[in-house]
Amino acid sequence: MTNRIDRKLAELGLSLPEAAAPVASYVPVVEAGGLLHLSGQLPFVDGTLVTGRLGDGVSLEDGQAAARACGLMIVAQLKKYLGDLARVERIVKLGVFVNAAADFTDQPRVANGASDLMVALFGDAGKHARSAVGVPTLPLGAAVEIDAIVQVSASALG
Repeated sequence: MTNRIDRKLAELGLSLPEAAAPVASYVPVVEAGGLLHLSGQLPFVDGTLVTGRLGDGVSLEDGQAAARACGLMIVAQLKKYLGDLARVERIVKLGVFVNAAADFTDQPRVANGASDLMVALFGDAGKHARSAVGVPTLPLGAAVEIDAIVQVSASALG
């Protein structure tokens, strides 16, 4: 699957970033019962954190791009943790948090930036359940943060 994902990324003109190190006391990925629980990932574009508030200076399109960047970071964390992406069976759920002005109501459209990426990369296995929530602030002033639950097959080693 890794080669297929790499080809699809290239087709889309995208590349995986370096998997980000935690910014506080947590680990990026926990495996339990055939599921990977990924900590919230922030949107880095060309090494720079995308900050700001949707509906107050950050456009819907920029929010979607930030969500896509979070999705790329999720895939980067998966690849780092698994070694390759062959064990990914399904993207189960994305939890999308949007730094939003009180009257901003397009959180689902922002979240599509990550959701559409998962389907583009993983096909039907990328279709997932999702929440999209507006919040008044996010760590480091990020515009979007996304966590994930991913089903994986048993390790070939054990």
